[in-house]
Amino acid sequence: VQLQASGGGLVQPGGSLRLSCAASGKKKISITGVAWHRQAPGKQRELVAATTSGSSTNYADSVKGRFTISRDNAKPTVYLQMNSLKHDDTAVYYCAADLLYYTDSEEPVVSRLWGQGTQVTVSS
Repeated sequence: VQLQASGGGLVQPGGSLRLSCAASGKKKISITGVAWHRQAPGKQRELVAATTSGSSTNYADSVKGRFTISRDNAKPTVYLQMNSLKHDDTAVYYCAADLLYYTDSEEPVVSRLWGQGTQVTVSS
């Protein structure tokens, strides 16, 4: 089972991007928790947004009102919609998801996986 991140790129200030992180490798995968982190050059990795299986969400103060975290268990994919982007949002973004899936012998497995990171650059 793995997470494949996509959606990063170069965007002007004020623009929008949607990051995706798709889980694959098993027929039945459920996403029970999601978090997006980011790491800017020379800075520590920070939590940007998180949501639990109960649908409660938390956002860093710096992104509240601009970013939205979501998931689609049917695909299964997690998303981070980023609007009104600023220079300070430039970073490598990482998704982390708590996944429930089943082995070939139908044993349930709960595991936290990380995506490979996707670069977001906000520049004019």
